[in-house]
Amino acid sequence: MSFTSETKGELLHLTSNHCDLIAELSALFAVNGHLAISSEGVGLSFQTTSLPLVRHMVKTVKSLYGVQVDVVSKKQVRLKKKNQYALTVKDKVHTVINELALMDETRGFARTIDEMLTIRPCCRRAYVRGAFLASGSINHPGSSSYHAEFTVPSESLAEALKDLLNTFDLNARHLEKKRHHIVYLKESEKIADLLRIMDASQALLKFENERIQRDFVNSITRVMNMEIANQNKTLQAANHQLKQIAVLENLVEPDTLPETVRQAIFLRKTYPEASLLELSELSGQHYNRTISKSGLNHRFRNIDAMAKEALDAFDPTSNHRD
Repeated sequence: MSFTSETKGELLHLTSNHCDLIAELSALFAVNGHLAISSEGVGLSFQTTSLPLVRHMVKTVKSLYGVQVDVVSKKQVRLKKKNQYALTVKDKVHTVINELALMDETRGFARTIDEMLTIRPCCRRAYVRGAFLASGSINHPGSSSYHAEFTVPSESLAEALKDLLNTFDLNARHLEKKRHHIVYLKESEKIADLLRIMDASQALLKFENERIQRDFVNSITRVMNMEIANQNKTLQAANHQLKQIAVLENLVEPDTLPETVRQAIFLRKTYPEASLLELSELSGQHYNRTISKSGLNHRFRNIDAMAKEALDAFDPTSNHRD
């Protein structure tokens, strides 16, 4: 079962008060419903592949309005041949539409969100919950990216839903994609807040656990990559120093080199993979005092210059490439 399905399953088992049920039901019909006009008159329809959602809506409509709800199912040819359920309210349709605020002043169906319907914080949360049950999805928190989205039928409703989500400071955004309008969130903290707003406590706990584990693994990976990069840099510098030392030893009498240079040569040849910091710490074991990191760096620069000078004297055409 996907993370989205688990989250929706949890939301369907929540207990809500009267005004929350109205806000939630309004969002469900606004996002994924339509008016059905037939010889029998006007009906209010909703389509989904989720049988638990159909049962929830039938129960909600009956409890709020005391009317029967027709449900028809048919096998889909596409989409893995899931059953498609069509739920239709035929009685008290005008009462239901008016109370759910599904018609605006231009008589357009569900083009916006009625302010009075979501005036209370609990009702705004319920509307978000209904919109998510109708068409929402959240990537699994262990996937490569964080993403939550709502698919809505019109630009005006998408903008209204985006504004509603942003009353909770969710940084929601809106885009049009293949004639669909998508309201989405990308930040992991905001998606966690969305789950909290919808009262999906179990989903939130799973999301946060997965997120913490993923962020921990990513943090460890970054540290390891940095250590590997630093180690590679250290080895490259050490190899260059060993090459310059070899040049110097082949072209110059060792006894003519300054004592400080001979000390640096000894340390590097004795510890060929050590960093300057490690050589500094090891120098105290071989000499009367510890040679500082900056002191060693200065000596290796001198070795580099002396090797180039010796190579020039031996072969003026040399370009000093490693």
